[in-house]
Amino acid sequence: MNEKRLLERFLEFIQIDSPTTRERDFAEHLIPILRDLDMEVFMDDAGEKAGSNSGNLIAKLKGTTGSPAIMFSAHMDTVSPGEGIKPVIRDGVIYSDGSTILGGDDKAGIAAIIEGIQSIKEASIPHGDIEVVFTIYEEGGLFGSKYLDYSTVDSKLCYVLDTSGSPGKIVIGGPAQAKINVEFTGKEAHAGVAPEEGISAIQILAEAISNMKLLRIDEKTTANIGKIEGGSVTNIVTKTAKFLAEARSLEDDALDLHVAHMVEECEKAAKKYGGTVDVKVNIAYKSFKLDENEAIVQNAMKACENLGFEPETMMSGGGSDTSNYNANGIKSVNLAIGETKPHTVDESLKIEDLNNSARLVMELIKLHA
Repeated sequence: MNEKRLLERFLEFIQIDSPTTRERDFAEHLIPILRDLDMEVFMDDAGEKAGSNSGNLIAKLKGTTGSPAIMFSAHMDTVSPGEGIKPVIRDGVIYSDGSTILGGDDKAGIAAIIEGIQSIKEASIPHGDIEVVFTIYEEGGLFGSKYLDYSTVDSKLCYVLDTSGSPGKIVIGGPAQAKINVEFTGKEAHAGVAPEEGISAIQILAEAISNMKLLRIDEKTTANIGKIEGGSVTNIVTKTAKFLAEARSLEDDALDLHVAHMVEECEKAAKKYGGTVDVKVNIAYKSFKLDENEAIVQNAMKACENLGFEPETMMSGGGSDTSNYNANGIKSVNLAIGETKPHTVDESLKIEDLNNSARLVMELIKLHA
């Protein structure tokens, strides 16, 4: 494995802006790199359905053995603030300059996958068919993997490289997520002359939220209000107010119950003050849980052991493309790649973890062959 090349490539990747829905420049940068590996590369039409300027990238490398195809996946988009990233290296750890995220989520996964495949080829190590899917619009709803044309991939096993912690951690279960869009309608009135003639949508919203169970509900379920909008000036009783929320649970039934609770509190508050409410609920993705005896879990554990990493299976409260892959019949686990404090300007990545992630890709390819 070429550690120098891997580091240089990762630093190059994170300095190419690819915010969610604007992944095209990064995708175009990756295409010749993948083709130089003798991979067949094409882009699907997921972007047209998801609202991105790019589709998912799908790349295929013909195997040298008859073993079944395997798939590796990571996402191309990054969260905000993720434009103009300037990497800084201190004591073997990569940071941003503090004004942006780093982008290790998930360009570390992309760099590791590419280096792992390239190193396998350069060493002439036997391998089966290898498929790579680099998705768009993962952040905020897993839309790239949701709209992936699954007829274009043959693999029944997939390793997603996109979770926090040092290599060795294997996510075998993830939550379902509901997106909740709520708008309250009251009645305008002059706030100083005749406030009793008005119905404050902001007051209804506040009542509803104050009666909701939020944040950590139990060991399986969470809920959060992410955005509130309403009002314009202080001398008018506000007619409309709205909020965006999410709820997640490792069990679909528990998610349904908590979403019903949140909707009920909205309806009760609207009725109490004489207003109305419109609630839209969208199930973004379903939960998944794999048994530790599944072949893909055992393979991941064996690869970690071969490399001297202590394997640890775990459940995660974070969403990832693994949810959609499993829902579409592709057994998938999410592998840790060294991310720390993702989605913050304090994000960092150890160079050692980046190297070990690429080694893990190589080991998995060898095991499957």
